[in-house]
Amino acid sequence: MSGDDGKWLDAHYDPLAGLRTFTSCMALTDLSGDGDARLVAFDLGGASAPAVRLKVYRGTALSVESVLVDLPCGLVALFMDLHEPRVPAVAVASGSCVYVYKNLRPYFMFTLPGLEVNASEQDAWQQAREGHIDPPALKEMLESLRNKADVPLSARSLRFLSVDGDDLEDFVRLHKQQPVKRQTVITCMSTLKKSTADEDGVSCLLIGTESGHLCVLDHEAFVILAKMSLPAPPTAMDVTGQFDVEFRITVACRDGNIYILRRDSEKAKCCVELTSHPVGLLRVGKNVVVGTADHNLQAFTQKGKKLWKVALPAAIRTMAPMELPARGLQAVLVALANCEVQLYRDKNLLSTVRTPAAVSAVRFGRYGREDSALVMSTEGGALMVKILKRTAEFQERDGAPGPPAAQGVRLNVPKKTKLYVDQTLREREHGAAMHRAFQMDLARLRLAAARAYARALESSLAPVSSGPGRSLKITAAVRGLGPSLELTLGLQNTAARRPLRDLSVSFLYDAASYRLREPLLKIPLLLPGPVYPLRTLVERLGDVPDVIKVFVLAGGRGAPLLTAHVNMPAGEGVAR
Repeated sequence: MSGDDGKWLDAHYDPLAGLRTFTSCMALTDLSGDGDARLVAFDLGGASAPAVRLKVYRGTALSVESVLVDLPCGLVALFMDLHEPRVPAVAVASGSCVYVYKNLRPYFMFTLPGLEVNASEQDAWQQAREGHIDPPALKEMLESLRNKADVPLSARSLRFLSVDGDDLEDFVRLHKQQPVKRQTVITCMSTLKKSTADEDGVSCLLIGTESGHLCVLDHEAFVILAKMSLPAPPTAMDVTGQFDVEFRITVACRDGNIYILRRDSEKAKCCVELTSHPVGLLRVGKNVVVGTADHNLQAFTQKGKKLWKVALPAAIRTMAPMELPARGLQAVLVALANCEVQLYRDKNLLSTVRTPAAVSAVRFGRYGREDSALVMSTEGGALMVKILKRTAEFQERDGAPGPPAAQGVRLNVPKKTKLYVDQTLREREHGAAMHRAFQMDLARLRLAAARAYARALESSLAPVSSGPGRSLKITAAVRGLGPSLELTLGLQNTAARRPLRDLSVSFLYDAASYRLREPLLKIPLLLPGPVYPLRTLVERLGDVPDVIKVFVLAGGRGAPLLTAHVNMPAGEGVAR
């Protein structure tokens, strides 16, 4: 069915559930107050079932299903009163209306108030109603208003401008008797606590509109308590605080910016200008985590300072928070287009869940009697439920490029002692003299090393020879425990393209300590590159280990080309 990293249990999988929804249209809440949380979601429908339906799942079974007249854009559960038992209501945003359900029954419908209508537009339709102008003249007047008017035209006028030919008269005849109205629609919805921060505290509805406004609705009278303006229509928001005390609203807008709104703020403050449009916004602690359309997950402070950025392997489909108060875990679930749901805490990838299809909606929380349930809906309508193992441990592994996490750990630097301060003052007063002394000692060291290297080259004591016309390298190894040992030499011609001829290897040793089977080895033609092995047997005669000197000789040359000293080991036994 699906794969994960061993931290999740497969609780339920129904590929034929037919639940096509989004994260904003899905909620986990206790609708009856009996401690049994249920899944409330809107099925947006498909080719086989075009109607939009509100579905409520209890466990693995569909318990309630009802039809909605229009496509929803958001669903939230909120407490509207202090009555016992504590049962939340469900608010659904659809078009320009908010439908409130209590006990899964229709309770109230709130419609957003109309917007200001252009006076010139009203006058143009009034003239068309009285027959003073014909439809082509009306269209010309509306086109000029659309290009220069400060107030946007109504939906009726915009539809009229898209009509051509003979349909103009039919359109005017059908709509001219109706008053001109300009109505906005809801783009996103959330909740704002009224006066207490309790989990079951009374909340107000927070609505974002296409006209670029945020409206706070009273939970009892359903009137607008506050109205705030934004430079662009909001697409996602996160709310903290209480309406009667102090609150902060973080909003991602369609212009690609993130704005902050506070209580009694006159206008929205732009805190982040993104390089790509936001597709998800969450608050984790005091930071804001944003997923963008360019496959990146970013985090910012409340003042807009960028903290980190993670490049994701695929496009982001949806995001949801994941909180485990018992473990102190606050993380972000990110559903990707490559059929993966990844869990991030800061920029560290904690877990990856693989699904049969791309996930379009995801929620984590209490479902049924289980506190750590992961509910997912795929683009094809499948419903999946996973449960976090109680033994699961999340180990942070930083998958982003950059310095390791240990680099951010502060060192336990000891306090400055009196000796440290005295040495610092001494270095400050005599810095030039100390530098000259250091440079002189360094020059002497380099001179001594150069002299030793020159003596080694003159006496051929180095294992490498780079004389004119000859470039050799020799290595030696001793194998065995004794008394018989094998001495293996590796001779290599390191010249570029010139072979070497007429070479031999001779050994100098104490005859009382060792006996060699072949004290002189003739070397064949040495081609450049390969290492030629030379072997001879050594028999140990004495008890005290000694050194065997190896000389590489060339015909017609008195001094050896190479000299190597082989320290023989102390073996077992003595040859007789």
